[in-house]
Order: sequence, then C-alpha cells, then structure tokens
Amino acid sequence: MLGLVGVAHAATPSAQDRPAPRDYPTRPVRIIVPQSPGASTDLTARLVAQGLNEAFKQPVIVDNRPGSSGIAGTELVARAAPDGYTLMVVASSFSINPALGRKLPYDSIRDFTTVTQLSKFPNMLAAHPSAPVKTLQDVIALAKAKPGQLNYASAGVATGTHMTVELLKFMTGIDLLHVPYKGGGPAMTAAIGGQTQLVVGTSVGMLTHVRAGRLRAIAVTSPKRSAGAPDIPTFAESGVPGYEHEPWNGMFGPAGIPKPVLARVNAEVARILHLPEVKNIFERDGADVVGSTPEQFGAVLKAEIAKWTKVAKAAGIKAE
Repeated sequence: MLGLVGVAHAATPSAQDRPAPRDYPTRPVRIIVPQSPGASTDLTARLVAQGLNEAFKQPVIVDNRPGSSGIAGTELVARAAPDGYTLMVVASSFSINPALGRKLPYDSIRDFTTVTQLSKFPNMLAAHPSAPVKTLQDVIALAKAKPGQLNYASAGVATGTHMTVELLKFMTGIDLLHVPYKGGGPAMTAAIGGQTQLVVGTSVGMLTHVRAGRLRAIAVTSPKRSAGAPDIPTFAESGVPGYEHEPWNGMFGPAGIPKPVLARVNAEVARILHLPEVKNIFERDGADVVGSTPEQFGAVLKAEIAKWTKVAKAAGIKAE
C-alpha cells in the first residue's frame, strides 16, 4: 500500500525512508501525461511544470504519451525508477479503468505513489443551439418520450464523459443514444457542428464555447455550482437529487518514492497551485485547485474506484 513501509530493522531503513539527496533534483524531471497535447490534463501539467521549473532550478519536461486509453503512458510510470524523476499527471479516468474489468499491466493502487490531487471540476452537459432542450428536465422528458432518439457525443466508450451520462441514465431510467468520439476535442467539434444534439465534456474545455454561444449549457455534475460559471445549475438541483460526479486531475509517481522526495514535490506543487495567478487560471476555467496530501489523495482514489466499479457493473459497461 502507498505510504506503508515494512520495518526490517532500525539500522537498515528501507529505501523509501532513507533521506533524499539534499540537492534533489540534480537533473531534469519528466512528467508523463498519457493524453494528447492540448487537453485539460495536459494544460494542467504544463502549468505545474512551469512552476516546478522555477522551484527546482532544473528542467521539468511534459512528455505526452497518448493511446490505449492512457494505459501505455501510465505503464511507463509504473515501471519507472521511484526516485522522483518520473512523475505523471492524469485525469480521473485513471480511477475508471480498473472498474471496467479491463486487464491492466499494473495495479492502480499498489504500483503508484499518490502525490497530490491537483484540481477538481465538473463535467458539463451542453446542447447545440438548435437542439430542442434548454434544461436537464427537458432532456429527461424528451428522452422518455422518444427513447434512444436524443443523442450525445462523448470522448469515447468507458471514458469519464461516457460514464457521466451512464450514471444519469441509471438514476433516471432514460435512454440516450451514445455517439463516442476519439477524445473530448472531436466530441465538442461534432456538437458545435450540429452532428450531435448533446455533448458532455469537462467544464474546463467547454466554457469557452458556451460563452461564445456555440453551445448551450444544460447542467454541471458537481455537488455545487462552479465558481467559474455560477449561472449553470447542477444535475442535482435540476431534478436528479443525489447526482454527483466531480472529475479531477492528479499527480502520481511510481510506488516507493522516498518520503523526503515525495514531501518536497507535494509541498512545491501545493504552493504553485495556490499562487493567486495560478488559482485564477483554474477558476476562470471552472475548476477548483486542491493540493491535497498524498494520504488524502489516496483516499479519494480508492473511493472513486469503488464508486465506478458499482456503476459499471449496474450498467453492464465493459472496456472495449
């Protein structure tokens, strides 16, 4: 388990407990992002990397490794040396993959060190301006009147955006037609172009299009309204009480990072996130900074895996 180290003898501390080099880091640090450049997770990683460049006085390089639903890039981190020179920033889909019965080349808890939860933000359901729905109740009513005829775009099968709607379907009994795309960007482009009636994506990626009038916001998935878009209601207050889904971005490393190194990285990242200029960037895009402890983030991860395991089983969703 993360953060738990067996004690063999007082005179022979484990590698994780040994003091880290005082001058860490002495060489470039790599942050792997298992997604394409330009996605919200990538932008978050680059914002943090910029701050760490200045704090560490060493290059902090963002290395995008998309493909295989993020599994290939994630495996690189699981197999990397636990010395603090290989880190990873991922989206909350990291907690969905193990819930789908997918055979992963790593254990999502045992093979990683949780560093910190970087941010949290709602997903948003939006409509093309021509779609005959303005509220979530409109969506539910139309879906019940014409099952399977109202369609929505997502970032792909079994992604966080797909699961957002599956949870809605499970809680309301409605039937919406899923149109999966290869990523959130193509899904939004399709909805903006009128190829689908609805689209679900992160508030971070969609607010610009909503403000420009290219999409009409329906509701957000967080338990309370977003500070960046206080005029958009939540699913819960729109007639689906108890609905809550708040995606996140988080930083991980390989299992066994020395505690002093982990503490240094965690402290620096938390400091960067709470800089006024950085915090304002997140809030402008509808996200909240977190900067949690490794232990707090570990608890979030376990709870999320348990939640999505139940949803996937109830909805009969399996990885493709």
